[in-house]
Amino acid sequence: MSNIGVVTGLALALAGVPAVAQAQAGKADTGIYSCTDAQGRRLTADRPIADCLDREQRVLGPTGVERRRVGPTLTEVERAALDVRRRQQFQAQQRDRDEARRLRALASRYPDKAAHDVERAEAVAQVEEVSTLARNRLDVLRAERKKLDTEMEFYAKDPMRAPPPLRRQLAQSDESLAEQGRFLAAQEQEKRRVHQRFDVELAQLRVLWGSGS
Repeated sequence: MSNIGVVTGLALALAGVPAVAQAQAGKADTGIYSCTDAQGRRLTADRPIADCLDREQRVLGPTGVERRRVGPTLTEVERAALDVRRRQQFQAQQRDRDEARRLRALASRYPDKAAHDVERAEAVAQVEEVSTLARNRLDVLRAERKKLDTEMEFYAKDPMRAPPPLRRQLAQSDESLAEQGRFLAAQEQEKRRVHQRFDVELAQLRVLWGSGS
């Protein structure tokens, strides 16, 4: 081989060294990233793991031997913001799971509208039973008040001349009548709440029944 050929071949060989070195270096730089995220999950990937940017990641070779470790790449503020987002995401997922369980239990409890109607009627009847007792008590209080008013007729011109015990009974009667009236109003509100609850459930159940759940 001539000197020119030798020189040319050597030059070509040397020119290829950087490319080979770069390829080998790139190959050596690859690895499997491994970490445990904030929820305790063990994650692996062939690149830095987004869910572990706030913590240390191990870089493993093909045989599983640890090559190096990559530290957190987020600032303190970024880590705090990420923790907030993760916590909110976890809470939202938990609420979704709880709601799904509630709906499954609801569909199991009420397989059809007839079953739901029966329980609605029972719930309303319980409230109405308490209201009936309260109305009976109100009738008694009104009868007692009527007697007191009859006694007060003797002092119509000057109510202050009425005996102190009679005035105290009148004041107590006013308070009892007002309290009983408030209780009855609260029972009416409770009855409306019962109907509203069953109305909401019924709307959800219609969807569940329609989907075959």
